[in-house]
Amino acid sequence: PGIMPIASSSQLMRFSDACGAEIPRWIRLRLQGFGDDTASIKAFGLDVVTDLCEQLRAGGAPGLHFYSMNQSAATLEICQRLGLAA
Repeated sequence: PGIMPIASSSQLMRFSDACGAEIPRWIRLRLQGFGDDTASIKAFGLDVVTDLCEQLRAGGAPGLHFYSMNQSAATLEICQRLGLAA
């Protein structure tokens, strides 16, 4: 599965529009609710994407492919939360 950490709601929307990927409505609504609060967006993104990765691994995904978009900090944090990095 291809996973893009959420570091910015505008970046996520642009990426989604460019490749035709659908962002679940509940995620869009939560992101809109944060407005310009980038710290809350990043914290929410880390929690949501980490949970998604845990579900994918539990469901038998053979691996995870991260679209880091030159923002490796979020990807590294998610890997640490999953116990995949020190």
